[in-house]
Amino acid sequence: MSVTDLPRTYLYVPGNAPEKLDKALDRGADALIVDLEDAVPVAEKDPALAAVQDWLRAQPTDLRTELWVRINGGNRRSGEVAALAGIPTLRGLALAKVESAQDVREVADQLASLGDHDSVLMPLVESAVAMLQVAAIAAGPRVHQMQIGEVDLAGDTGLEPGQDEAELAGIRMMVVLASAAAGINPPVGPVSRITKDAKALAESTRRVRRQGFLGRACIHPAQVPVVHEVFTPSREEAEEARTVISRLAAAEAEGSGVLLDDQGRLVDGAVLRNAHKILALAARAEP
Repeated sequence: MSVTDLPRTYLYVPGNAPEKLDKALDRGADALIVDLEDAVPVAEKDPALAAVQDWLRAQPTDLRTELWVRINGGNRRSGEVAALAGIPTLRGLALAKVESAQDVREVADQLASLGDHDSVLMPLVESAVAMLQVAAIAAGPRVHQMQIGEVDLAGDTGLEPGQDEAELAGIRMMVVLASAAAGINPPVGPVSRITKDAKALAESTRRVRRQGFLGRACIHPAQVPVVHEVFTPSREEAEEARTVISRLAAAEAEGSGVLLDDQGRLVDGAVLRNAHKILALAARAEP
């Protein structure tokens, strides 16, 4: 999959609030993650699952917004997989509190046994145990992208992230490296609890982008336009990317795989890959 096809925003929506689901489609997010886990009280999980099934089946198959469902771990996981398998409008399952590659394999095997060969998986690593298994989890079957549950992870490890989130940098890099090593898409940026300070959210999101994430999960509709802006290249960035691609193509035609740009910086294959990524993100932002 090209990054052209990857969402810039994944907006979480409670699965026990049907009235919010239709409204969420108008919030501008590239993707929705309908939540059956933390956002839904235990007593409401069964009716929420039934309501989410009905809602997903009622959506058109050509819907531009990607639809995901975050399912529970533990004893509920298998039943929720069975209920959601094979729904045509469902892009994939976000797997809460994955602890090992075995968790991923079990879900992938169950989907296959139910005749669902299309749904992909997005494991969430939310504990120290999961972080130490992250490379194996990322390499699991059907894994499309990874995501970090940083709030749970901080609680599990005793981390107290400051405003610059420096304490989380090493953990984030582990997930980025595991994703690259597994040959899957870059991970989805973690949620932020910042909902009213657009400047602070933009700064945090720019940091996430520099760290190697692609797109970001959102917990409030007000976060969506801010994240979109950060993950949408400027005209200048897009034009520079086009220039890099054309100049390197010309250099290769003359027998050279590298060149210097107008500022004397080396341009090689790695820079070329980033240029293609920038143009893909620019294309994703087009209406």
